[in-house]
Amino acid sequence: MARIELEGLTKQYGRVTAVKGIDLAIEDGEFVVFVGPSGCGKSTTLRMIAGLEDISGGVLRIGSEVVNQREPKQRNIAMVFQNYAIYPHMTVGQNIGFGLYTSGLPKAEKEKRIREAARILGLEELLERRPAALSGGQRQRVAIGRAMVRNPAAFLFDEPLSNLDAQLRSAMRIEIKRLHQRLGTTTVYVTHDQVEAMTMADRIVVMRDGNILQVGTPIELYDNPVDVFTARFIGSPAMNLLPGSAKDGGLTVGGAVVPGIDAGKLQTADVLVGVRPHDLTIGEGNGGGIALTGVVTAVEPLGAETLVHLDIAGTDVVATAPGRIVPAVESQVTARAAPGSLYLFDAKTEKALGRL
Repeated sequence: MARIELEGLTKQYGRVTAVKGIDLAIEDGEFVVFVGPSGCGKSTTLRMIAGLEDISGGVLRIGSEVVNQREPKQRNIAMVFQNYAIYPHMTVGQNIGFGLYTSGLPKAEKEKRIREAARILGLEELLERRPAALSGGQRQRVAIGRAMVRNPAAFLFDEPLSNLDAQLRSAMRIEIKRLHQRLGTTTVYVTHDQVEAMTMADRIVVMRDGNILQVGTPIELYDNPVDVFTARFIGSPAMNLLPGSAKDGGLTVGGAVVPGIDAGKLQTADVLVGVRPHDLTIGEGNGGGIALTGVVTAVEPLGAETLVHLDIAGTDVVATAPGRIVPAVESQVTARAAPGSLYLFDAKTEKALGRL
């Protein structure tokens, strides 16, 4: 296991700067997830840690050693890719042990490591099969097993679940999290899926345009996003944002006046008011708070709750109705946001101004 430190890490492709001098410390044994849209620099950062991309500037340490100029095989890390990269002509056991063939370890030790990895990953009965006879989830476990047997200082995962269907992704998230809890190996994981990030990470790193916007635990980012981008990227369904106006002695949003607000103390008159769909409720027992009235444009019954899409003063908003309440499309309903559930952002800079 090892601590990984990024100091002013930069990557340039000609005149394009893909990663813009980022700083981050990943603690020994920590599970850190990089999230962000395509092209934000998260995979490039991972590949620099792995040694698959040259570093244009800054310092990268693994453990206490600077590894900027070290080859991938000298960094004692193991990487699991999106496309598995397992060999179709080899058995499961041969694929898992592939990285050990040039290790110089005794044959008995190699076999021991292969069988232990197979046991942990539930592949013991499949060691003699070839990849063509495996499911997608089993193939991904083989790729993880091949990384495990090397006893690396860190695991690097580059969107490893994106080729799996929804049910398999959910199952593999749990397997990878359990594996980390069992082994305690420093893990850096890249994904564009915020659900993976929320459910797996000790800390999440949100990236955009080659910069780190925010770093924190899943709950810290969910409760206290620093800007509009992070607020909408973390959480599913995404946070609603409504234009607000701070004037006439109060804050008006969606045709409603937010009580108890001194508009004169706000830094700007033009704000965005955010509220998460699960904090904006319709139906019995939703008395109190701020009332927002809109027209139902679509409903998504999910059993335990219903997602209700509303047009509120020209803005598309998602609210929730508890139980099996399913409002009729084109009906007018009132959704209420409880005090403390509203987020304020500067409409121009999109930076957070606080919560109400």
